[in-house]
Amino acid sequence: MNSRTPEAKEENVGANDFREALTDVRVQETCFHDRHITPQIYAGLTSAADWSIKAYEARDGYQALRRILTEGLTPEQVIAEVKASGLRGRGGAGFPTGLKWSFMPRQFPGQKYLVCNSDEGEPGTFKDRDILRYNPHIVIEGMAIAAYAMGISVGYNYIHGEIWDAYARFEEALDEARAAGYLGESIMGSAFSFQLHAFHGYGAYICGEETALLESLEGKKGQPRFKPPFPASFGLYGKPTTINNTETFAAVPWIIRNGGPKFLEVGKPNNGGTKIFSVSGDVERPGNYEIPLGTPFAKLLELAGGMRGGHKLKMVIPGGSSMPVLPAEIMMATDMDYDSIAKAGSMLGSGAVIVMNETRCAVKSLLRLSYFYYEESCGQCTPCREGTGWLWRIVDRIEHGKGTHDDLKRLGEIAENIQGRTICALGDAAAMPVKAFLKHYWSEFEHHVEHKHCMVPSYV
Repeated sequence: MNSRTPEAKEENVGANDFREALTDVRVQETCFHDRHITPQIYAGLTSAADWSIKAYEARDGYQALRRILTEGLTPEQVIAEVKASGLRGRGGAGFPTGLKWSFMPRQFPGQKYLVCNSDEGEPGTFKDRDILRYNPHIVIEGMAIAAYAMGISVGYNYIHGEIWDAYARFEEALDEARAAGYLGESIMGSAFSFQLHAFHGYGAYICGEETALLESLEGKKGQPRFKPPFPASFGLYGKPTTINNTETFAAVPWIIRNGGPKFLEVGKPNNGGTKIFSVSGDVERPGNYEIPLGTPFAKLLELAGGMRGGHKLKMVIPGGSSMPVLPAEIMMATDMDYDSIAKAGSMLGSGAVIVMNETRCAVKSLLRLSYFYYEESCGQCTPCREGTGWLWRIVDRIEHGKGTHDDLKRLGEIAENIQGRTICALGDAAAMPVKAFLKHYWSEFEHHVEHKHCMVPSYV
């Protein structure tokens, strides 16, 4: 794949720069396979060529928007359909989408904004970039429907700065949608107008937090805001703003075409529809898998080809690196939906499933995660700014045979004092993995302290 920076690509604007990366077989393998179950977002996608507006229209693309505008569905009816679907935010929090849309003040006299959070920076997560690369028009249509439902005329898609090829592809799709009359003034001859723009960040993990994203979008340093006020009342440029994840918007056209209740039936109560899971780690076939919510983890692992090299499953992080790790025996008895994973002691998060076999050391795994959050802390809050560094340095001591029993106690205490005491959830993201690894793999940490080396044999 092309490894040049966005700046280098801007200086060398050859038409094949990013297309070369998009047709790389290693990229395509992540989603172009026959191992999805009842796909909705990936339905009909067979190759990298299927991204265009012509291919999207052949898959019933823009028919949901057309139905709304030609049949005269009211904004209230659209929101009611999304509520009936049980669609929950696919970015991490899992908040009901229809309910979130209803918070937008409809009678507000000034400008309102719609923002798509495509700042996909959670380690282990790579679903949104595939949607933007290979099915960008489904996001555009979903955003247009959302804008209609909330009476919004301007929207932005904030795209992670380190996936420049996806940003360039989305810009191409925007040009196609404008030329076809799906964006702009008086869409399809109606009274509805919607302008949509793409914006690329520069790779800061903190900008995945919605208010830090808004600060960055305004041209400021990406740091979270105090809440309240919430974006629905004071968002982009101080105006009412609704923010949803890429995959959330991508789910909307199917709901409008087929009905909210049918979407809910695909999943399970309170967990409607399909979800794209990014499976990585020690599996034979890492990649993106779209499956109904409620599918057993054992089935997802089977779709991913099982454990690589015949190794045994040891532990799984089920929702991205910030979520609590779960041991194999718990995961193998757990279904992949918000409620089941919460009951098991973790969270579905972004849907990034990191699979680790018996050769992985829990201490070393936590060391890598702790260093990431130490590096990505924006530094605004003292507990996070100072605490993430303490966590990393203590785990580093333990991993390298210099830890003490007091360090083990101190780790838990620091994590407890970080969680819930910061402006945004990055402090929680740093603390939760520490607490979960200590809970489930205390014996490994204790072994490191007492024997000055790992429990996992060096020959494994």
